[in-house]
Amino acid sequence: MRAFLFNLAASLLATVGVTDAVPTQQSAAAGPFLKTVDSQTWVIGNEIWNMTQGSIYGVKLYYKERDCVGRAVGHYVSYNGAANNLAWTSAAIVKNGTYKGVAYADIKFTAAEGDMHWVIFSGQHGAYQYFVNHALPTLGEFRTLWRLDNTTFPYGKTATKDDLLPPLSEYLPQNKVQDETWLKPDGSGYITKYDFTSWIRIQQYYGVYGQGFGSWYINAGKDYYNGNHLKQELMVHRESSTGDAVQLNMLHGTHFQVSSADVFPDGKLWGPWLWYLNDGSKPDAAAQAKEEFAAWPYAWFEDEAYHTRGSVSGRLLLSDGRPASNAAVFLGDDTPSKTALDMGSTYYYTTYADADGRFEIGGVRAATYGLQAWSNGSTIADVSTSLLRNGVVVSKDKETALGNVAWTVSPKKKLFQVGDFDRYSYGFQYGGAPNQHALVANCPANLNYTYGCSKVSDWCFGQTYRGNWTIRFRVGEDPSSYSGKRNATLIVSLAGYSSGASSSILANDKVVGNMTSGTPQLLSDPSLYRSATAAGEWRYLEFGFDAGILKKGWNAVTFQMTRNTTWHGFMWDSIILEW
Repeated sequence: MRAFLFNLAASLLATVGVTDAVPTQQSAAAGPFLKTVDSQTWVIGNEIWNMTQGSIYGVKLYYKERDCVGRAVGHYVSYNGAANNLAWTSAAIVKNGTYKGVAYADIKFTAAEGDMHWVIFSGQHGAYQYFVNHALPTLGEFRTLWRLDNTTFPYGKTATKDDLLPPLSEYLPQNKVQDETWLKPDGSGYITKYDFTSWIRIQQYYGVYGQGFGSWYINAGKDYYNGNHLKQELMVHRESSTGDAVQLNMLHGTHFQVSSADVFPDGKLWGPWLWYLNDGSKPDAAAQAKEEFAAWPYAWFEDEAYHTRGSVSGRLLLSDGRPASNAAVFLGDDTPSKTALDMGSTYYYTTYADADGRFEIGGVRAATYGLQAWSNGSTIADVSTSLLRNGVVVSKDKETALGNVAWTVSPKKKLFQVGDFDRYSYGFQYGGAPNQHALVANCPANLNYTYGCSKVSDWCFGQTYRGNWTIRFRVGEDPSSYSGKRNATLIVSLAGYSSGASSSILANDKVVGNMTSGTPQLLSDPSLYRSATAAGEWRYLEFGFDAGILKKGWNAVTFQMTRNTTWHGFMWDSIILEW
């Protein structure tokens, strides 16, 4: 298809002249435009840039007198990986308008599944984009993306990584160890596209760039994304088969989740976001992002449902009297049947409470939501319970003031806690380190931790080898009198889990539970073997046992890994024993 479009463009240029065919940078029309070449080829752009769009791929992106796609694939929209690329059957300008005196055109490309829009302003370096669903199937992955010339865009940047994309010469077939992961030719480590993973909801701008050229995504509104604060996705990488520089816009992704297959209502809107071109300057991209965030929701976007928004505020108070300082706050599905990370059918909002437990979320689409909250560490790092309040109604131009929201915490006595309860591996050795494939292999097979003496960083972020990880702790009273009368509860909070690893849990050498691969609680997420070091999909497990198993003085809880798979296993968040 790509060769066909290139040949078509060349033929048109040779037979009818540049001004009547595919525009080059020098011959681009004034203002935003759509030019129909034939029933499967169109050209869009303005005075600054233009792109030739075929039935699937957008190619020949002219900017600053250069074709920024070159021999790469170009722009396209797809779902379920590259298995289903959307095919455009028609294109039309659906609106011409002006905003603050600047002309723009809303250009719609139609496919069976829905409509891809490019809103192009006169003089704009790039375009706003949005997609309206009409018939997408139940799916896990839906994306728009650019695959661009690798010499023009050799670097990739996200909020957490800014680096040269690995040279294609390092991707040696004999060194491939798993999905998109290769041992470096010199044996010094690994190269993998998953090292460029980052957190979706903290992004200000991200993309690929080089000397004189930058291509960026700026997603000021993030309510159309699936997932919560822990949602992370692949954003830029090197295409291993061709060397293309890849800039991904993962609108609905699953790269680090157990699953996230959702049904979308007709009319579900993703966007608008800004695709921004510049000279490769990161300060300029940052300044543009600041403007976009200040302007969201976009006043120029004429859609009634998009502008039907209100706000939610409240104060989270724990049942022990403390404010829920810095708690993570999430507005999601009412009476949910999925975890917060797995939700994705409609619109979702995240924030954090302040030190006094107060929060406010603005720009919320009118609907009924479920409010969730959980510890994000800090002064409430001991809180293992979560909050869910259903029936939160948001109305247009109104503040839904919830007042004080009560959050029940466990009244039980803690015998020990290892790690902050925050759904991340932060605080442990390597926890939250820059993404790196096989980092978990640096954690030991056997580990001894003494509560009250060891540092949290003495516990490693992930367990992947067969062996025993033991927590030693003291009990000041004699638990024997509680036998048959009082239960102890071991809480295991996992920041992630990758399949093929099972563990027996022992208290003073007696089996009190197990974590078994393949069970509903331990379906696999790809976090540990896809370079994640902070989180995958959070799991909460409880194991109750007779307190009489414990004794006065020294006791031990052991996680005995009985089955393992290379680079797979348990990523820890927090371990708590209470009665």
